[in-house]
Amino acid sequence: MAKTHHHPHARMQKRETTPVQNAAIFVALAFVLIGVLGFLPGVTTDYGEMEIAGHHSEAKLLGLFQVSVLHNVLHLVFGLLGMFMSWFAMGARLFLLGGGLLYLLLGVYGFFVDESGPANFLPVNTADDWLHVGLAAAMIGLGLALRAKPTAGSTDDVGDTARGPAG
Repeated sequence: MAKTHHHPHARMQKRETTPVQNAAIFVALAFVLIGVLGFLPGVTTDYGEMEIAGHHSEAKLLGLFQVSVLHNVLHLVFGLLGMFMSWFAMGARLFLLGGGLLYLLLGVYGFFVDESGPANFLPVNTADDWLHVGLAAAMIGLGLALRAKPTAGSTDDVGDTARGPAG
C-alpha cells in the first residue's frame, strides 16, 4: 500500500463568499482603481493643475470628472475600507448601503454647492454630481437586492457543492 503525503498547503479551499460580498468587493476595487487613475497623467487631464483640495484644481479624470489629491485619496481610502468591510457579509451590506447613502448626500450637495466657491472643497463638478447619484443608486440597490448568505450550489475550488440550504 502506497503511503500518501499530505502537505498542509496541498489543498487550499476557497473561502465561501456571498453575493453581497462579491458585489461590495467589486465596487471597492472600482474605487481603488478610480483613486489610482486620478494620479496618472494622461488618464487625468491637466494633471499639472491638480491641487491638494479645493475648487481651483483643474485636473479632470478622463477629461470629465474634476479631481484633486484629496478627492483621489478619498476614493482610495473608501475602496480599501470597502475591501476590509467585505470580509463579512454584513460589513459588505453596510459598505454598500452606508456608502451609497454617503454618495447620495455628496451628489445632492454637489447640485447645490457653488462650483467656484470655497464649499466645493473636494472638488466636484456637474459630471461628478451625476456620477455620485448614479453610484449611490447602484450601491444601495446592490445592498438591498443581494443575498447575505451563500447561494445554493456554490462551489469551492475542487468542485464540491456547498452543503445545507441556502438561506
